[in-house]
Amino acid sequence: MSTLSRKIDFAAIISVTNANPNGDPLNGNRPRENYEGFGEISDVCIKRKIRNRFQDMGEKVFVQSDDRADDGCKSLKERADSCKALKEEIDKKKNADRDKCIAIACKEWIDVRTFGQVFAFKGSEVSLGIRGPVSIHPAISVSPVDIVSMQITKSVNSEPGKESKASDTMGMKHRVEFGLYVIKGSINCQLAEKTGFSDEDAEKLKEALKTLFENDASSARPEGSMEVCKLYWWKHPGKTSAITSSKVHRSLKIKQKTNKIPKSIDDYEITLEKLNGVEVEVYDLV
Repeated sequence: MSTLSRKIDFAAIISVTNANPNGDPLNGNRPRENYEGFGEISDVCIKRKIRNRFQDMGEKVFVQSDDRADDGCKSLKERADSCKALKEEIDKKKNADRDKCIAIACKEWIDVRTFGQVFAFKGSEVSLGIRGPVSIHPAISVSPVDIVSMQITKSVNSEPGKESKASDTMGMKHRVEFGLYVIKGSINCQLAEKTGFSDEDAEKLKEALKTLFENDASSARPEGSMEVCKLYWWKHPGKTSAITSSKVHRSLKIKQKTNKIPKSIDDYEITLEKLNGVEVEVYDLV
């Protein structure tokens, strides 16, 4: 596979309806929001979903969720050691070839050559820091979001010996009534050359973004409550930017049609400015 031939910028518009897109553990797992009331989804959360989609596509992924592990490994150290070529090189300790270790890891796992990875384990003299070519911003909602909280109870006590419901049977669930979020990202050709990220890998990333919420349903995110509405995929003419990524992302303009509280993507006007020298692919997914 040849490495990435053209710089790429991308943006995805996603809708959230009565779901918690990304809970904040420091705030009772309420949906994340900034001080102005705009909803947020962390870049870490987005990368987790992309990695899950890569797994569903049959790709080898290094950073796997415990509940989705498909190789029997229970930790990142075990997964790194399961790659025979990488373990043999790392076992050379001070004589290990760092560039060779990086090349092996990038070839073995698609998320390593996509996002990069730090390999630093207790008891190992070799630590590696790999910078990936794909960078993703936290997703921010276009408008402030309304967060609804609901008190819930369990039908049974967790512990025996309680005649009435104990305090641990009570709980809270939080959800965003509706929010339109925008994910922005870029793929850097210079870093792609170092990790071996290819045009074929870029197509896999595009497919992962299109289907970001497949097999992602949970109590907090019921099936169909989150969907990718549109995907914008800009290709520059060469490996360097014809236009800055910030200007490319600004060419996508989204604003409310009225002052009423938005209930769907139809309540927004979405326009795209034409940029000279940059090709754009637009995917309408709803």
